[in-house]
Amino acid sequence: MRLGVPRRALGALSGVLAGFASLAVAELAAAGARQQSSPVVAVGGTAIDATPVPVKDWAIRHFGTDDKLVLQLGILAVISVLAMALGVLAMRCRRVGAAGVLLFGVLGAAAALSRPDSTGLNGALPSVAGAVIGALLLYVLVGRLAALRRSRATECGLEADGAELVVAAPEEWDRRGFVLASVSIAAVSGAVGVVGRLLNSSRGRGALASRERVVLPRPGSPAQPLPRRAELRIAGISPFVTPNNDFYRVDTALVVPRIDVTAWRLRVHGEGVRRPASYSFDDLLRRELIERDITLTCVSNEVGGPYAGNARWLGVRLADLLAESGVKPPSRGGPADQLVSRSADGMTIGSPVEDVMDGRDALLAIGMNGEPLPFEHGFPVRMVVPGLYGYVSACKWIQDIELTTFDSYDPYWVKRGWARRAPVKTESRIDTPKPFSRPRAGTVMVAGVAWAQHRGIDKVEVRIDDGPWHESHLAAEDTRDTWRQWSFPWQATPGGHTLTVRATDRTGRVQTGRRTRTIRWM
Repeated sequence: MRLGVPRRALGALSGVLAGFASLAVAELAAAGARQQSSPVVAVGGTAIDATPVPVKDWAIRHFGTDDKLVLQLGILAVISVLAMALGVLAMRCRRVGAAGVLLFGVLGAAAALSRPDSTGLNGALPSVAGAVIGALLLYVLVGRLAALRRSRATECGLEADGAELVVAAPEEWDRRGFVLASVSIAAVSGAVGVVGRLLNSSRGRGALASRERVVLPRPGSPAQPLPRRAELRIAGISPFVTPNNDFYRVDTALVVPRIDVTAWRLRVHGEGVRRPASYSFDDLLRRELIERDITLTCVSNEVGGPYAGNARWLGVRLADLLAESGVKPPSRGGPADQLVSRSADGMTIGSPVEDVMDGRDALLAIGMNGEPLPFEHGFPVRMVVPGLYGYVSACKWIQDIELTTFDSYDPYWVKRGWARRAPVKTESRIDTPKPFSRPRAGTVMVAGVAWAQHRGIDKVEVRIDDGPWHESHLAAEDTRDTWRQWSFPWQATPGGHTLTVRATDRTGRVQTGRRTRTIRWM
């Protein structure tokens, strides 16, 4: 059997149309289950979990908050290529091509079932339903391309007596039927996909409405007024308070959980918890709320990177909730040294119990910069712990707190080789002038931010090329849990120059000049 290039192209087109229809049906089916069970989302989540840490770091560095979009586009590209290959294969054997589509449905279902937030068989249904429809459509489309002599022929390969299966000549295949079927499948699939997308979006409207109804009470312990000289008026420097829309986002959620605040609950349980408890959002609102300025930093933030931000958080003291449940830190005889927080998307984050109960302002935050948490940053409730990197503290969409030990349980990132304990390093960055900029000769204001959460910044120094270190001007400190702005007037001269900055914290620790990977560094 010989197939010309045009026939292969038509087979590839058939595969793409069937794949498109399969994804559209799966999207619609996911609306009846949950959006996270969509094959692209389920497979994407599995891909994130299986991706080596260096690759994840590379993706964060190069794509930033668009890394998830890039991943999903990549998955769609791979699916398209595989669909074309199955379409070409189906030209030789329809049953084998259709079986290939079903196989990918099984893989999608397995990915959905393996997710930590899996809802069981309901989560596998979208992949299975989409695969069945895709397999049937591929079988029909390829049937329009080949007028087969079936007198004694088997479906594919050879006749019973060994005669070769005959594919119709180009002029014999059903052009009209193929075109009508293709156009119909494309149109119906597009409509089904749009309906599925709208239904999935509408499921979040209840959560959106519940957020709009939230009225944040006045804090019982408000943040202290910002010192007059805490914010420098220098063009290009990061603002002292990072707006919510500009605050960095680094997580593994391909679909941002949208949780109806009226249905949200937080469970506290585990070792050393004498009085297990469950809290609603209204329970938290009735407690004393504290307001604090706290800088958060991602451990994947490289030198000069953007993954640090400062916000005014409103929330409940986490230590108070734990104490009411009878929890004691290890220094006072408590059996648990790790607090494992679980997110609605299945993420697990382990925090040292000693750190969240040592008097620092560790919060279950419900507000950010004067408004309820944005969905992207953990609405309705998230953890904020000054002095710890986010992967060991900043659990978004939190719904469960379990007290356990580091020896008995490894959370998500620790299983992937990251350090169990991760205090924030002393760091600084230059915001202006930008790399590769060409400022004019004369006085150029070099400025940026420095942070050492829960220790505070004592000094920031700047070096021009390989010259001596010069102490910069520090803006007034808000608290030791926030970053500090700094500036240095540089007398620029013509030519290329290298500017270097380093910070010293209140313990006397100087920022290292050695680049360090984000794993196994403790």
